[in-house]
Amino acid sequence: MKIGLYFGTFNPIHVGHLVIANYFANNTELDQIWLVVTPQNPLKKKSTLLTDFHRLMLVKEAIDNNPRLVASDIEFRLKKPNYTIHTLAHLSEVYPEHEFSLILGEDNLRTLHKWFNYELILEHYKLYVYPRPFNQQEEYPKDNNYHFFSHPNVLICKDVPMMNISSTYIRDAIKTGRDVQYLLTEPVHKYVQEMNFYKK
Repeated sequence: MKIGLYFGTFNPIHVGHLVIANYFANNTELDQIWLVVTPQNPLKKKSTLLTDFHRLMLVKEAIDNNPRLVASDIEFRLKKPNYTIHTLAHLSEVYPEHEFSLILGEDNLRTLHKWFNYELILEHYKLYVYPRPFNQQEEYPKDNNYHFFSHPNVLICKDVPMMNISSTYIRDAIKTGRDVQYLLTEPVHKYVQEMNFYKK
């Protein structure tokens, strides 16, 4: 199978994440989308995250009725901090019958040169790239990293429906007592409420 890997802390997973994942599952050659819950991102403070278990459970709750979407905890068992190339190599070794690709935003593509062993990623894996809501109407400047956009393994998908929602906004809204029920699926919203997440 052709598997698209959609990495994130999913803290929490929201409808914006699901719109992106569902688009790639139904509008590309990818057979499944694995939502890979990252236990630690070197660029984010660990203290802001729910436990790995709860974030994984939220993803499972969100996609429970969609066979094209899969929650993955593969990085929980890998050495930290997690580097994408190590995860890709591990998955390719464990699942040689699958072809893995990455799903990422345009902003991440522009900073790809900062990723560990990014050259190997570009050489061996396809990258499916979606726009960010705040720059859909803008053209990125042709800086030194613009050549990533024309790489043969980079597929730019401009028609991905986007929602300008962030997990940070949701966490802040919950903390200040605002309603977020329509930004989360019903099972996720129920789980978050029952566990009193993000209120402190």
